[in-house]
Amino acid sequence: MGEHARLEVSDGVGTIRLDRPKMNALDAQMQTEIAEAAREADRRDDVAAVVVYGGDRVFAAGADVKQMAAMSYQEMSRHSQLLQDFTRSLAAIGKPTVSAITGFALGGGCEVALATDVRFCADDAKLGQPEILLGIMPGAGGTQRLARLVGPARAKELMFTGRFVDAAEALAIGLVDEVHPAAEVYERAVEWAKQFVGGPSLALRALKSAVDRGLEVDLQTGLDIERVEFAALFATDDQSTGMQSFVENGPGKATFEGR
Repeated sequence: MGEHARLEVSDGVGTIRLDRPKMNALDAQMQTEIAEAAREADRRDDVAAVVVYGGDRVFAAGADVKQMAAMSYQEMSRHSQLLQDFTRSLAAIGKPTVSAITGFALGGGCEVALATDVRFCADDAKLGQPEILLGIMPGAGGTQRLARLVGPARAKELMFTGRFVDAAEALAIGLVDEVHPAAEVYERAVEWAKQFVGGPSLALRALKSAVDRGLEVDLQTGLDIERVEFAALFATDDQSTGMQSFVENGPGKATFEGR
C-alpha cells in the first residue's frame, strides 16, 4: 500500500485514494504509487469498477512544482516518462472508471481526471490546465486527452489562458459528466461504479478497449477493432449465459461470472 496513493476495495468497487496533504500535489512518489494502484485495480478480480478520489477537500492541485522547478532538461526528459506513465496506467484500467472531484483538479490533477472514463464533480469544484502560467505546458496527457474530450479549439483556449473552469461550465462543455453537492460526490461516484459489480467484465473490458483504441485510428480500422472484439466475446461463458438468459427470461436478469 502506497504512502500517498492506495487502492481500497469494498463490495466490488475499488477506490484509488489520493492522500498527500495539503493539496495532493503529485510528486514523483505519488505518481509512482498511482500507477501501482491502477495496475493492481486492473488485475484484481474482486474489483469491478474504480473510483479515483482525493478526499472531501481537494482532488489534486497539480504536480509538485517545487520538485520540478530545479530539474534540468536531461532530468525532465527522464521524469516525463513517469509523468505520462501514471496517467496511462489509469487510462489502461480495463474496467469502468470515474473521478470524484472535490475542490481543485488543476494541472496534473485535471490530467488524472481526464484519464478516467467519466468525471463527477462538486458544485464548487474548479478544474483547469494552468501550466502555461508557469511557462510550460501540460505533460501528463492533458494536451491529448482534453482535446479529444472537449474538442481542439476549446481545449486550446483553456490551455492557452490557463484559466479555471467552474462546475457549471465544466458540465456544459463536457469536461465533467455530472455535478453534485460536494458532500455527495464520492457517494454518487461509488453508486455509479457499483452497477458494474457482477456485470460481464470481459465484455466491459472489450468495449472499453474498442472505444479507446478506435479513437486513435481511422473509422474503417476502428470498425475492424470492434469486429474482432465483438467476435471474441462469443468464446466466453458470459456471452452464452447472457444470451440464454435473455431468450428464457428477458433482458437484465443474467448472472455473469467473468469467464
